[in-house]
Amino acid sequence: MNMQEIVLNTQSERVAADFIKKFCSEKQELYDQKIANDADKNQIAKLKNMNVPEKGRPIDSVVNEMIEDIYQYGYRLNHTRFLGFIPGPASTFSWLGDIMTSSYNLHAGSFMNCPAASCIEEELINWLCVQAGYSKEAGGLFVSGGSMANMTALCAARDKMLTEDRQHLGVAYVSDQTHSSVAKGLRILGVSDSRIRKIPTDMNFRMDLNQLECAIQSDIAAGFVPFAVIASVGSTNTGSIDPLEEIALLCKQYNLWMHVDGAFGASVLLTKKYKHLLKGIELSDSISWDAHKWLFQTYGCGMVLVKNKDNLLNSFSTHPEYLKDLEMDNDSMNPWDIGMELTRPTRGLKLWLTLQVVGSDMMGEAIEHGFQLAEWAEDEIKKNSDIEIISPAQLAIINFRYAPQSLTEEQKDELNLKISKRMIEDGYAGVFTTVLNGKKVLRICAIHPEATEYDMRSTVCRLNQYYNEINQ
Repeated sequence: MNMQEIVLNTQSERVAADFIKKFCSEKQELYDQKIANDADKNQIAKLKNMNVPEKGRPIDSVVNEMIEDIYQYGYRLNHTRFLGFIPGPASTFSWLGDIMTSSYNLHAGSFMNCPAASCIEEELINWLCVQAGYSKEAGGLFVSGGSMANMTALCAARDKMLTEDRQHLGVAYVSDQTHSSVAKGLRILGVSDSRIRKIPTDMNFRMDLNQLECAIQSDIAAGFVPFAVIASVGSTNTGSIDPLEEIALLCKQYNLWMHVDGAFGASVLLTKKYKHLLKGIELSDSISWDAHKWLFQTYGCGMVLVKNKDNLLNSFSTHPEYLKDLEMDNDSMNPWDIGMELTRPTRGLKLWLTLQVVGSDMMGEAIEHGFQLAEWAEDEIKKNSDIEIISPAQLAIINFRYAPQSLTEEQKDELNLKISKRMIEDGYAGVFTTVLNGKKVLRICAIHPEATEYDMRSTVCRLNQYYNEINQ
């Protein structure tokens, strides 16, 4: 290493330290900031003109430019009143773990490349499997998020349940509340839209069992091969939980793989007060679970868990000659043999660090706090007789809309959209819309562990204020 490289490294370390101090200072002030900072046309035009230079520039200048012109724009999901998306607030401990993991830049594709980190990830996956009620044959993998977890599990399902000559007949079943990533993954795996059945939900937005069984029987009669049912634990729109035990019975009766999309709601397994809501998840064959949702991790940290890890090995294990030296001769499995990625980071270390520092009890309490936040919001909502609750508070989510009797359904939809836009423009809180039962509704998803009762009630009060102003 020459002197210029040494100086450059020293400068990089100093600039990195300065950035960390600045970031921590800004995080302390986040509560008083608007929940969004939009990049206007001029800013986007400026970014488009930032070409790659032929000669390098001073690192201080580039870092400051990134802070001022790139990082500050967009939604501030770490804000206590950002109530729009489930992937939200990230723990400072996860952030620290991310920095450490990136700094060491470990190649976590195989056990031999980083045995200690691989051991930690494997043991953490085993611990999560225990929380889900799986036995010692279970296993899994850290992946980038719920989309990859769902597709990984469903690939194992396809290969286990369908012979190669019958894959073109395979049918999978989702509900009208199932996350869109599931259908996307199925299409990538070769299951076309014509073989993905969207089952209606009941009044509580849970998969209708009678409709599910009728669809299965109809497909069998038509010569198709049903192979998987995807149940939701914490649907994106409403936080609903499908009837897990009953779905498991149907899957056993018709020999189907039961996958649970628990990207959001599986975190309830770490609570003491609400874990019972997920009774039946232990009967599933696989689970997707996102730590960057309700376990407060930085992106992207998802997990796929399977009741029998050999099913992942069956789908993903390959043995090219250039990896022979890294093959295992013990009970551990190389991550690249149970998932799609060959080169992968150690995504699980930041979650391990977080759990080591706060403990599982405090993590569970932070998740339980989300339930309380939604209940506070619901209590305030009920004070306004012009508000219709479409889906009551569950798993930190509540859906409602302003529905004065004097307006038509179309006018009510437009009214609620205007209220949401006013809130976003104001910047006080992030409250967005979705559609349930054909109605435009306002949706609050409150999972921030530092959000308060005042945050929830004041947000609803401000929505009421916008309603009164718009509906004059």
